[in-house]
Amino acid sequence: MLNPTPVQPNMYRYDEFDAKFVAERVEQFAYQVERRLKGELTEDQFKPLRLMNGLYLQLHAYMLRIAVPYGTLSSRQMRKLAHIARTYDKNFGHFTTRTNLQFNWIRLVDVPAILRELASVEMHCIQTSGNCVRNVTADHFAGATDEEIEDPRPLAEIIRQWSSLHPEFVFLARKFKIAVGACEKDRAALLYHDMAVQIVRNGEGRIGYKVFAGGGMGRTPYLAHVMSEFVERQDILAYLEAVLRVYNQDSRRDNIHKQRIKILVNAIGPEEMRRRVMREFQELKTMGTLELPRAELDRIAAYFAPPAFETGLPDTIPDAGADFADWVKTNVHPHKAPGYAIATITLKTPGQVPGDATAEQMEAIADLMDEFSVGEVRVSHEQNLVLPHVRKKDLPAIHAKLKELDFAAPNAGLITDIIACPGLDYCDLANARSIPIAQKIAKRFEDLDRQHDIGELKIKISGCINACGHHHAGHIGILGVDKKGVEFYQLLLGGSGAEDASIGTIMGPGFTEHEITDAVERVVNLYLAKREAGERFLDTYRRIGMEPFKNVAYQEQMYAAHTG
Repeated sequence: MLNPTPVQPNMYRYDEFDAKFVAERVEQFAYQVERRLKGELTEDQFKPLRLMNGLYLQLHAYMLRIAVPYGTLSSRQMRKLAHIARTYDKNFGHFTTRTNLQFNWIRLVDVPAILRELASVEMHCIQTSGNCVRNVTADHFAGATDEEIEDPRPLAEIIRQWSSLHPEFVFLARKFKIAVGACEKDRAALLYHDMAVQIVRNGEGRIGYKVFAGGGMGRTPYLAHVMSEFVERQDILAYLEAVLRVYNQDSRRDNIHKQRIKILVNAIGPEEMRRRVMREFQELKTMGTLELPRAELDRIAAYFAPPAFETGLPDTIPDAGADFADWVKTNVHPHKAPGYAIATITLKTPGQVPGDATAEQMEAIADLMDEFSVGEVRVSHEQNLVLPHVRKKDLPAIHAKLKELDFAAPNAGLITDIIACPGLDYCDLANARSIPIAQKIAKRFEDLDRQHDIGELKIKISGCINACGHHHAGHIGILGVDKKGVEFYQLLLGGSGAEDASIGTIMGPGFTEHEITDAVERVVNLYLAKREAGERFLDTYRRIGMEPFKNVAYQEQMYAAHTG
């Protein structure tokens, strides 16, 4: 294995305060773990402590969730994750829809050592679970695409620092998720978040922030509402704090299913929510304690300054065969710098577990990061990895190395690029397995010509109503349900987590494990028969509606009922 000298990527790096803060937190939790192992803490007493440190007790073992703020990782950090996977887990990790990484086979006694390993590379697990502000996410093309007004990661980092162990918001009614974007194209699923910030320009050309609140998936999915069309730069933290204060004060705490901000916003109405937020905001403005100095924004932004892009590079992609051309078509995206591109590594080769990577694969990706992408990779909420800054002339070499890793599937955004949660194979909240369903569907559609003919089609699978697989936002969503101890799968159609955001509609009764793949195929075949020129699956569904798809999906059941 290559082990080149790590490249220092353009990302936030701990200062003395950050390092001390994380180190103290590690030792604090290590003491709590020791007390639990000695029996001095009961599981009920230990539970809120472990959850605030990203530690879950699941079906077979502890699961530890590692924070990857706004999805940015250095090669040094990736190698450390590989080491942890090999040393403390079963040699793999799982990249999540929150851009984090989970280890699913952790022993409690090893947790302090793992946390110390993470701290050595400026990583931690703080607030990756519990009723607090969770890991802040952002567009995975941030700082590389020419579509954005500015890089959203400095703001995401400021929000992360502001929200970490915020004394008012560490014991919220429920978890709280924030995302940041900076262009009209939404790659961060902004409207499905408790709160989201979109960087915008106003009519005078000034850069500011459009703020949304009240989105979410789960038992009662809602799209977020606009709280403010334009918040000035210096006021953004005060405005976000105002939203969180209203939520913290007015949210229901008597019913676990009605505690998210989406319930509050839709109960009182967006107009009343805006009024309450503005009242809090004006009070905070009067106090003046949360005004964001331009110097601090500039200080953080300096960490994310673009790398020194080479000039005079060829601005065309070399010809390297049909396999390479297929990969370029789906997995390579325009970059703001001439001669450069953005390359997506889909962790979705048909038959693989979506989002999983072995220790060896992570180390090999770290080598790719150093050799070709200034030591940096992004984790997307679609459970893929992104090399943000690669020279076009290097794309054939990158593709060749990805083929060796079995990560060269040319399927980004296609039907086999399936999002799936761990499901009942790991999670004690799940009602059904997700992984086998994703594998079966991907194998059914693995023919590449067929995938390209189908075009953009996003399948998302959740093993329970908590929606960790984002099934509500799938063009085709699949929800695992339990019926008297038997796993069934509901189909949803018409969802989107992009700028044309919509919530998928449940088709009807669930399908068995043996029926669901056939049902999906019949739905896809109807789309191919009914689509008009240039239509995606989502476009055709929105034009013709649910009924034709429902009729073909239940075709076998109706035939059986008729002939039985």
